[in-house]
Amino acid sequence: MHSKVIADMFVLAIPVMEKILRPIIIYAFLVIGLRLAGKRELAQLNPFDLVVLLTLSNTVQNAIIGDDNTVTGGVIGAATLLIVNSLVVRFLYRHEKIERLVEGEPCLLIENGGIRHEQLAKEVLTVQELRAVANRQGISSLDDVDRAVLEPSGTISFVQKKPLPDDQRHGELLDRLDQIARELARVRVQLGPPTA
Repeated sequence: MHSKVIADMFVLAIPVMEKILRPIIIYAFLVIGLRLAGKRELAQLNPFDLVVLLTLSNTVQNAIIGDDNTVTGGVIGAATLLIVNSLVVRFLYRHEKIERLVEGEPCLLIENGGIRHEQLAKEVLTVQELRAVANRQGISSLDDVDRAVLEPSGTISFVQKKPLPDDQRHGELLDRLDQIARELARVRVQLGPPTA
């Protein structure tokens, strides 16, 4: 009984080389597929995109593990994915042009306060989705945005036209501290050097 449990858990049903090649092929397919699908898939901007990403992992599961449900097979598959990803990241780090080709370029969605509708259409984003992302980042209106960039990672970066209240208060405090430092320096000059 114990030997059957051990065999079911650790004895591979398929060759080790196949266990290594399956995740590599699926990894390459997903990198290419997600690159072709666009940054939107990475951003998970709506429930449909999220469902696609969640079901994608389940869809390719059997292709990665094959006809093998052993712990050993799972460890080999997971280790292969981690190693391949580490090697790809290190390779891309050293080759900037290839990294841009794989990851893509940033896309300017708002420039000088104006929404670039042709870029939104290219990335299959609606103004409502853009507004929702801005709201999640604490921006109440797109009218307050000077610039918005859809990054290759799928995140959207916003630059506001005017500083936020906290940023404005921070700047005012820094100005006051500078003024106090100047006054203190002036008073020290008037008092002269300390006497011993």
